[in-house]
Amino acid sequence: MKKVVSLFMVLMLVAGVLAACGPNREEGASGDGGKKAEDKDKPEKLVIWEDEKKSGWLDEVGKKFTEETGIELEVKEVEMASKMKEQLRLDGPAGTGPDVVTFPHDQIGELALAGHIAPLEVSDDVKKRFTESSILAESYDGKLYGLPKSSETPVFIYNKELMKEAPASMDDVYSFAKDFTKDGNYGFLALWDNFYFAHAPMGGYGGYVFAENDGALDPKDLGLNNDGAVEGTEYIQKWYKEGLFPKGIIGENGGSAMDGLFNEGKVASVMNGPWSFQGYKDAGIDIGVTAMPKLPNGEPMKTFMGVKGWHVSGYSKNKEWAQKFVEFITEDENAKYRFEQTQEVPTNEGLINDSAIAENEGAKAVAEQSKYAVPMPNIPEMGEVWDPMAKSLQTVVTGKQEPKAAMDAAVKQIEDNIKANHSN
Repeated sequence: MKKVVSLFMVLMLVAGVLAACGPNREEGASGDGGKKAEDKDKPEKLVIWEDEKKSGWLDEVGKKFTEETGIELEVKEVEMASKMKEQLRLDGPAGTGPDVVTFPHDQIGELALAGHIAPLEVSDDVKKRFTESSILAESYDGKLYGLPKSSETPVFIYNKELMKEAPASMDDVYSFAKDFTKDGNYGFLALWDNFYFAHAPMGGYGGYVFAENDGALDPKDLGLNNDGAVEGTEYIQKWYKEGLFPKGIIGENGGSAMDGLFNEGKVASVMNGPWSFQGYKDAGIDIGVTAMPKLPNGEPMKTFMGVKGWHVSGYSKNKEWAQKFVEFITEDENAKYRFEQTQEVPTNEGLINDSAIAENEGAKAVAEQSKYAVPMPNIPEMGEVWDPMAKSLQTVVTGKQEPKAAMDAAVKQIEDNIKANHSN
């Protein structure tokens, strides 16, 4: 009897082991249900829209993605600044649009509200790849809508023949300009009648556009006429009032006028963005590039930062795989390769001290200045800020209005515009 019981127990144990080794019925009889389901949803191809003259790097990186996943890529170039959004609006609903698309971050709010881009669900480890400010730039209303591919912000650019070394502070720049500015030559120029550039000194003195509350921007809390913003505007006023900036760089043609003077060797230094580097070099100028010197109050210039990001189309039928592609192409190795091909500076934390960037003077300056830069607000209400600020700044730099009155007028107009165009 004992032998029978023992044999029965052995048989039961064997049956249990075999059952444990068998397929999980919830996963399917094949035993690899999760993988099968994933393969079933895998598309044959993903459609990627990249900016004009910037897609060449995807040939190499795309091959790696295809080798790892079996998914082919169809890459199309679309001009990002003015055409990408409208093209997605038309092609997306028609089913002929992209799975992955790229946009400047200040368009995210509008795109998200319209459903043109989808929110992303990524791990904290993925988010930690990037600088905190660039992740903030890619977020709207508490949700992440993209992963950063590059950033740009104004920096200090100087002609090494006219300025032997970069000044340590804006006080030093001012002293240099006072001595150098004469006979049509200028020590330093900046487009401070343009709010994109004027935000740097205004923010450095304590001004802000919209207050941030719980990770979201509050369009009802404007800081463009607070004490700091007014002090920053007074600092701007000084440069024009003392004749250190010419009248010719005011207005719509100010940028081309400033570039022309710098390219002619009549300006020792300028505040401009990385998009200007090549043009200056092509003009034969031996440029030096650093982060913006600190303001007289000892604070850094709070330049506006623009972040370009990768997004999943709200119309894509392959959102999961589209997100996997976005995560893949923003890995450090691939982001570095894109930088080497495009010279657009990535926001990956792991690349800030990489030799590819650290040994590139322009890229290093942009990365350094980005530590202090403020992402341009990406909420739709930002569209109501630009025109009133441009008009008020121009009244200041032309001597028609004092800073406090000008900023009060701008804020009043912005508030009225927001109430009229964005009321719930």
